[in-house]
Formats: sequence, structure tokens, C-alpha cells
Amino acid sequence: MSKQNKVHIDDLHFEHERWRKELDFYKDELPVFHRRLEEIGQRYTDKTVLGELDQFANQFKIQRDAFDFLAHDIHEHEASLANYAKEHPVAVDHVLFENHDPLRERMVTARKIYGDLKEDFHRYLSKWM
Repeated sequence: MSKQNKVHIDDLHFEHERWRKELDFYKDELPVFHRRLEEIGQRYTDKTVLGELDQFANQFKIQRDAFDFLAHDIHEHEASLANYAKEHPVAVDHVLFENHDPLRERMVTARKIYGDLKEDFHRYLSKWM
């Protein structure tokens, strides 16, 4: 692996922190979306409207689970870096680590999927609210 694909532990840690906060924000949004779904469910009895409502409720649950799984993997990577730093306190500032491209790619994908879901949901809300 080339040196350009290696990074300092502080850079990895910074990105982990940013991702965790972003995932926390997404997870904080989900109850707000669920409340909006409940409002629609109280207003309408149409099977099409309620079918779409159920689809969104299911997608939000899937997204929450995906966020939890991704947050867990980020935490695991962070823990492995912390263990290395604990075992090698003097050298850790001088060591370059493998970049965490697979985690970054998963985060990019999660952002895209969630962003698309939110756009679809907002269109649904504008139609039925």
C-alpha cells in the first residue's frame, strides 16, 4: 500500500467523530418523521396513502438499523486505533495507518440512500399534509 493511502491516527479519529455526529443527527430526525407519519395516518383511511405510509415507516426502521450497524463498525475501528495508541503511546504520532476507505464508502452510501429517502418522504408529505 502506498504512503498516500495511509493517514495519521488523528485524521482517522476526526473523521470517526464527524461520522458519529452525522449518524446521531440522522437518528434524531427519524422520530420527527415518524410523528409526521402518525399525523397522516390519523387523517386518511385511503389504502394507497396508508400503504405508502407503511413503506416509509419500514424504510425509516431499516435506515435506523443501518445507521446503528455503521456506527457500531465505526466504534470498532476507533477502538482498534485506541488500543494501538494505548499499546504504543510513544510511536503513535509517527505511525501512518491504513485509510478507512471501506467505512468512508459505506458512509457515502448511507448519506445518499438517506438523502434520497428524505426527498421522497418530503414529496409524500407535500402531497398529503
